[in-house]
Amino acid sequence: MRSLVWDSETARRYDESSAAMFEPAVLDPAVEFLADRADGGPVLEFAIGTGRVAIPLHGKGIEVSGIELSEPMVAALRGKPEAADIAVTVGDMSTVRVPGEFTLVYLVFNTISNLLTQDAQVDCFVNAARHLRPGGRFVIETFVPELRRLPPGQSLIPFYLSSGGDGTGAAGVDSYDTVTQRCTSHHVQVTDQGARWFDSLHRYVFPSELDLMARIAGLEPAERYADFSGVPFEHESTSHVSVWRKPG
Repeated sequence: MRSLVWDSETARRYDESSAAMFEPAVLDPAVEFLADRADGGPVLEFAIGTGRVAIPLHGKGIEVSGIELSEPMVAALRGKPEAADIAVTVGDMSTVRVPGEFTLVYLVFNTISNLLTQDAQVDCFVNAARHLRPGGRFVIETFVPELRRLPPGQSLIPFYLSSGGDGTGAAGVDSYDTVTQRCTSHHVQVTDQGARWFDSLHRYVFPSELDLMARIAGLEPAERYADFSGVPFEHESTSHVSVWRKPG
């Protein structure tokens, strides 16, 4: 599913449409957090995309490799000169094996939810553990499902709305299916070239379920925060950054 959503048009627009995620206040804490957990060793990014995180992390002198299912996203990454030394393997992050062992494997920006079954998400943890050195860490950044915001009988939750003031803008609405544990994000983008609609399908997952997946993969819980800046994770947190460690 993810390869269908992240097509050539989406890849071309990705950096611009995700500009907020490139802001120093968002990106710098993520890079610092991951660099610290890498402990000087090589790192592997699952779903590396266009290199939003990988490129500045590599700029700190860290050896970065990546796995990415979408060939258009890989092409966008490889078109950036600063990514020339980042090795990328095209394939499914839940199954593809790349050479070497890593001190850190990481998966950011809600991408664990792009795996649409529990089995695939478990396989992702198992694959991360296979790539880690003893003592290495697996980091996931993802959202906490906001089911408490659903009014009785309703299934839709708006998650962003922006306007450029000149007739351009964007909007997003999540529709939840609590039976299948699926969430569809509906996106509308209006530019000076017209309107574009696309949907992305997700399997939402709670922190406790991720902890069980980690246990199945042989990983131990190590840290959990509300975000990369280290804000404590609490019952009202809408996102989390979780770290698991491979024993040894």
